[in-house]
Amino acid sequence: MGFLDTLLGRSKPVEPDLDRLFGLSTAAVTLEAATGFTPTGLGSVCFRAAEGGAFARLQRDVRELLDADEGPAVELSEDSYGYTWLLTRQDPSDLPAVVTDLHAVNSTLESHGFGPHLLCSLAGFRGPDGRRLGLVYLYKRGTFYPFAPLPGERRDNALELQVRGAIGADLPFEDELSRWFPVWGAPGL
Repeated sequence: MGFLDTLLGRSKPVEPDLDRLFGLSTAAVTLEAATGFTPTGLGSVCFRAAEGGAFARLQRDVRELLDADEGPAVELSEDSYGYTWLLTRQDPSDLPAVVTDLHAVNSTLESHGFGPHLLCSLAGFRGPDGRRLGLVYLYKRGTFYPFAPLPGERRDNALELQVRGAIGADLPFEDELSRWFPVWGAPGL
């Protein structure tokens, strides 16, 4: 970034750091101790599917990679905005396996030149009272935020802020609350 960029208020975009996903395992321990929320064993990656045979082959290769352990098959779905969600299921006590799956999908898409198509990744949690929570990783920002949906497409903002306060030291959180986008109906929640 040059002097002129600084003078005009331009900033360099944050580079995604997929290794930050591994911080979810540590944050989950803190989250459970502070709030009682535990992992569900579900995680998902959201991306904009590209047209063409190369992307279709890559998508098939990613599914085969994640299905290779003979565990539950991954599921693909499309949301109302045209984004593709890849859902992975693991034992709820094995959050590191979920994180490894999420990292593998993100890094595979990125290494094949489809990084700009990645939107976010999500790890699901459930509270002792049945409330749902997702910790969302924004690929293009390299940051996390909590998403706590309520019935009727409402969100539990108080819980989201409580979660940020509880695990904010464990993960790089998105400072701009306006970027805490709702992910209604996201697989994994």
